[in-house]
Amino acid sequence: MNEDKPWYQSRGVWGGIVALVAALAGLFGVTLDAATHEALTVSLTSAAAAIGAVVAIIGRLAAQKTLR
Repeated sequence: MNEDKPWYQSRGVWGGIVALVAALAGLFGVTLDAATHEALTVSLTSAAAAIGAVVAIIGRLAAQKTLR
């Protein structure tokens, strides 16, 4: 595993966030089944990657120096 990537593109990080939210929701009587948990993790990972791409594009367009 030598490939670097931002934290928000990690399924492991998002899986942990979903697990934390599910545990907190469980305290209030809300339950998530395994399929919903997986679907939520995949959706959040995809959304985070899309947001990262938009931020990168906006950053490049706003940059003051040109690329070589």
